[in-house]
Amino acid sequence: MNQNKVKLYIDLLFCCVFLPLIIALVPVEKWIDKYTSFAVTLVLFLYCVYFLIRAVNIPQLVMRRKIIKVACIIGLLLVAAFLLSHFPYPDNIPPVMTGHPKLHEHLRSQTVWFMFLVASGYSLSISLLLELFRQIIVKKEIEEQKNKAELSLYKAQINPHFMFNTLNTLYGLTISKSDRAEDAFVKFIEILKYTYTQVNLDMIPIGNEIKYIEDYISLQLLRLNSHTKVSWEYEIEDESVLIPPMILITFVENAFKYGSSSTKDCNIAIKAELKDRELSFSVQNRIMRDNSESEMSVGLNNCNARLNLIYPERHILSVSECSGMFKVLLKIKL
Repeated sequence: MNQNKVKLYIDLLFCCVFLPLIIALVPVEKWIDKYTSFAVTLVLFLYCVYFLIRAVNIPQLVMRRKIIKVACIIGLLLVAAFLLSHFPYPDNIPPVMTGHPKLHEHLRSQTVWFMFLVASGYSLSISLLLELFRQIIVKKEIEEQKNKAELSLYKAQINPHFMFNTLNTLYGLTISKSDRAEDAFVKFIEILKYTYTQVNLDMIPIGNEIKYIEDYISLQLLRLNSHTKVSWEYEIEDESVLIPPMILITFVENAFKYGSSSTKDCNIAIKAELKDRELSFSVQNRIMRDNSESEMSVGLNNCNARLNLIYPERHILSVSECSGMFKVLLKIKL
């Protein structure tokens, strides 16, 4: 339901329900019969008060520091209410209640002020609530635009970082004149195609991301010898579930960069599991070379920032290093 419909329903509620109930509290039948001009003027005045306050949006004027304008509007309404409370009686009207005519005039004046305060108070309350509602929507839209801008920045940082490392792999295979260079270029083309067709989307099927990780692992295995063993397992119950593109590759990339070796035996274990719309992704590797904190933190910080923006309070990211083992565990409630 948009804001315009909310306003319409609130106005209809006032016009058709709230104000008629208030009017029913006073001797309106006798006023209409004996004092028609006053009764009609009072009802029209109450509707004018409500819609005038709603139209000028006093809460917004106050926030904009338009105090003089607010004072003038309130002063105008008070003067109108005062004049209506002293509306002249026709000579032939009998008192509504027994007693002195002055008492009747006093009761009429109190009735006018009471109904004026109720109508203006209701209108001010509705205006305040709608203004708060509007401010919340504006704040949310600004936050969404900010998040989109930040996500675009993080994506822009991830792409060159990843492509630079992949090109380093190809360069090494080419320089060494490896027979696997041709296969590596085929894998690289597949990865490049994914990068420029999927990464600009906000969300993609998790099956696409799993295929992308598989291609990346295959590319890395082409340059590694038998010293590096890679365990890659995944169990995805629904490959159509959407996730952000390239949200997992940073951890895989770091595992190969700092956990592989061509001279010493080492293992890299990567596992992905999606069950009951909860994604669990883990990477574990022995640290085979010193990691540059500033360089390694670029991908990890970007990934963590994206997760905070997309899945606030819906994810857990644990990164630990103990006894030469580097472990990453990511859980996301999709």
